[in-house]
Amino acid sequence: MVKVAVIGGSGYTGGELLRILSMHSKVEITLVTSREYTGKPISLVHPNLKGILNMNFSQLSLDKIGDKADTVFLALPHRVSLNYVPKLLEMGLQVIDLSADFRLKDPEEYKKWYGIEHPYPDLLKKSVYGLPELHYEELKGAKLIASPGCNATATILALAPVVGNGISTDLKFISDVKVSSSEGGMKPKEGSHHPERENAIRPYEPEGHRHAAEAEQELSLLAKKPVKVSIVPHAVSSIRGALASAHAWLNDNYDDIEIWKKIAEFYHGRKFIRIIRGGLHPYPDPKYVIGSNFADIGFAQEKRIMRLTMFAAIDNLVKGAAGQAVQNFNISRGFNEDEGLRTPPLRPA
Repeated sequence: MVKVAVIGGSGYTGGELLRILSMHSKVEITLVTSREYTGKPISLVHPNLKGILNMNFSQLSLDKIGDKADTVFLALPHRVSLNYVPKLLEMGLQVIDLSADFRLKDPEEYKKWYGIEHPYPDLLKKSVYGLPELHYEELKGAKLIASPGCNATATILALAPVVGNGISTDLKFISDVKVSSSEGGMKPKEGSHHPERENAIRPYEPEGHRHAAEAEQELSLLAKKPVKVSIVPHAVSSIRGALASAHAWLNDNYDDIEIWKKIAEFYHGRKFIRIIRGGLHPYPDPKYVIGSNFADIGFAQEKRIMRLTMFAAIDNLVKGAAGQAVQNFNISRGFNEDEGLRTPPLRPA
């Protein structure tokens, strides 16, 4: 059994980590921390876990964590993980960080997108970007894993077959991502307050969303040349889920079956990728992945102008956060990739 600690377990992502890890046959959850709820039952904050995880939140003490954990999941706000990751690694612990603090390889990108001088450029080189569909082999035995952002995950999974198979030589893409309210976190804000969010279809950060840095980094590695991606998120009133509609320009005339084959070849053997085409629901819809770690991939062509739109639907809290982090953990530890993640999507949802 691997002893696991979850640091920052009181938010939506922390709660999903606990839900998934509680079903994991190779894991013992030994520590869950929260500054706000120290000493209180986990089920007080996550009532869905009542009777499943009978523990209290603890205060974080780095001096004691080494005795209680082999792997530490950090579900903390951006910039906060910077205070803990180096010390945890020095203690010989595996760290899986769900913040953005170690996702980007170039320290200059942190100045541009996050307004900080990254204090640990050496660790940026050592971290593995936790998208298994692109970095499966690198994840094996990894000590520091930086799990991707949800909008980045959807965008990269939508565009990777296009870039990887050379379907488009115009390496500038636009990804329109419809995102649910849970992406804003558990703490209510004016924009996420129910009367303000319900019935809204609201663009945010349309002049440059920070997850574009991750998409450009990963797709450029795949293309072996610079790729530019503009991500424009739109807040919608659903609670869970994200749908990326990523637009590309074709360099040749393709039949639909040719594109389908290229996507299928690119994702061959990837356990959590489902290709959606035809039937009653011909395109991916987040509704049909809710509660699961699946990413549903699809496409549509407008042959008149040689436009290809790639679709990727995920649950932002699972494949976009906690589920993908556990998937990374499984690969790094040599477990079955889907251990703890065999829950099918909920329907209706």
